Amino acid sequence: MAVHNADIARVFEEIADLLEIQEANPFRVRAYRNAARTVGDVRIDLAQTIAAGRPLPKLPGIGEDLDEKIHEIVATGTTALLERLHKELPPTITALLRIPGLGPKRVRMLHRELKIRTLEELARAARAGRIGALKGFGAKTEAGILEAAEAHLTKKQRFKLAVAAQYAEPLAAYLAGGRGAGEVVVCGSFRRMKETVGDIDILVTSATPAAVMARFAKYPEVRETIARGETRASAVLACGLQVDVRVVPAESFGAALHYFTGSKAHNIAVRRLGQAKGLKINEYGVFKVAKGAHGKGREKRIAGETEASVFASVGLPFIAPELREDSGEIEAARRGELPKLVELGDLRGDLHAHTKATDGKNTLEEMALAAKKAGLDYLAITEHSRRMTVAHGLDPQRLAGQIEEIDRLNERLVGITLLKGIEVDILEDGALDLPDATLAKLDLVVGAVHSKFGLPRARQTERILAAMESPYLSILAHPGGRLIGEREAYDVDMLKIVRKARARGIALELNAHPERLDLTDVHCRMAKEEGVLVAINSDAHSVNEFDNLRFGVGQARRGWLDKADVLNTRPLAELRAGLARRQTRQPAAGAKTRHAVKRTRGARRAGAAR
Repeated sequence: MAVHNADIARVFEEIADLLEIQEANPFRVRAYRNAARTVGDVRIDLAQTIAAGRPLPKLPGIGEDLDEKIHEIVATGTTALLERLHKELPPTITALLRIPGLGPKRVRMLHRELKIRTLEELARAARAGRIGALKGFGAKTEAGILEAAEAHLTKKQRFKLAVAAQYAEPLAAYLAGGRGAGEVVVCGSFRRMKETVGDIDILVTSATPAAVMARFAKYPEVRETIARGETRASAVLACGLQVDVRVVPAESFGAALHYFTGSKAHNIAVRRLGQAKGLKINEYGVFKVAKGAHGKGREKRIAGETEASVFASVGLPFIAPELREDSGEIEAARRGELPKLVELGDLRGDLHAHTKATDGKNTLEEMALAAKKAGLDYLAITEHSRRMTVAHGLDPQRLAGQIEEIDRLNERLVGITLLKGIEVDILEDGALDLPDATLAKLDLVVGAVHSKFGLPRARQTERILAAMESPYLSILAHPGGRLIGEREAYDVDMLKIVRKARARGIALELNAHPERLDLTDVHCRMAKEEGVLVAINSDAHSVNEFDNLRFGVGQARRGWLDKADVLNTRPLAELRAGLARRQTRQPAAGAKTRHAVKRTRGARRAGAAR
């Protein structure tokens, strides 16, 4: 059974969860979490490396012990440590950590006091009122737990796009290597670059479909075959991902590719256009229906070999897969107003990255050379600020030292330029975590919310709007604050944020890390419509993470962004000029500056004391 990097990362993440529930040493827990992230992000297939008899590459945070465990997981699918932890705690208990409000301490209490091991048992206990009776919970918390547990139980499992890629792309390559296989394309929501994927559709052209079906059935990762016919088969992989493989002749490839890419709503809209023209459109082609002498319909294929021919048959230009959601793309196509979507090759730089100075895994120079290898011309180093103590955030003195180090390094770097930046925390009152005198020394400032996610909508919105008054804030990082499948976006009035960004000349970040993909596609489109630039950034914490930019570009394309809409498609000189102009803007009349906010806060404290 093949083991993918995502499988290794999942084992390390489960170990970390179980250790945390047991109140193990926090540094040990963090080591496994960091290892999970490192392994999950690296684009080298670790199992294939081991199978080839080569040593694993030197990965940040992966020492001898974790290296041995990776070998163990590749060989057995698990580790002795995980199996021991499973004997001490039920393996299902880690699912409880996905419920908002249930951290390790509360999960441990629920298991100890109520013997709760599964989401089903959690929901039953909440319905019976047993959780609210425990110390530190209460009726309101219990109601929230019940709502979240029931939502998890009824929700179909979905895989993050980057994780799905680790299973879909090798399978497609395997099928392409078989006898008689022609074109092989992963379709469905994966091709549309949706942030999560429920299942995988793979389309294969072949004149010998039986050979393709037989090869699929022999794929080592197939756990269960659901159905198998002459041209279609469905199976569940060992990871739990369902895969449907469909085989069509070459003359139907374009029609089938359009049909199986979706979305369903988009396909229905295109079929209706065809019906208005007397056409029948399905996965086999585009057919003109003509009545014979006896009134019987005769079908003549007029298109379907390519996707472009399908669109042309209904009078439309080609519509990119990422736009096919029936959200205005057909109307825009008819008007000739489809955007020329941004491409990965359009990116000239990356404006959000970390090094070993805080919670990154590599040095300044290593990150610079990796960015250059990724085809970038510039890279902004944006460490965390001092409030992020867990990430060893920089205070003004340490940041000043890094500024000098970047200047020295730039003198000898060739083909890549480092920009001096910071990912500064936006505090609860909207103040920035570092003084203006420090921020003024930087090329750009990325502002981010890292705390108090549960503030009411009005307060959260005002907090961010206040931060955007700073003349030094260049980019608002991951504006929704979500972690896909783990943490919902905080409640904020995004239209107000977008319009403030326009007024203040601030870009919004599209954080390309697969756990974030934040901005959402909807908010990307909102930014475009309001004339606000978007920065597609990797938020790289290691040299392996610049590859994530492709997922950010996919999200940007879903949000209708073209090259001109993206800040970091600009050449370095143009980018610098724009950032310099931004810093000349002063706060709006009557707005509270960082220092005014502090004075107001101090006055409130003094008044309260009186």
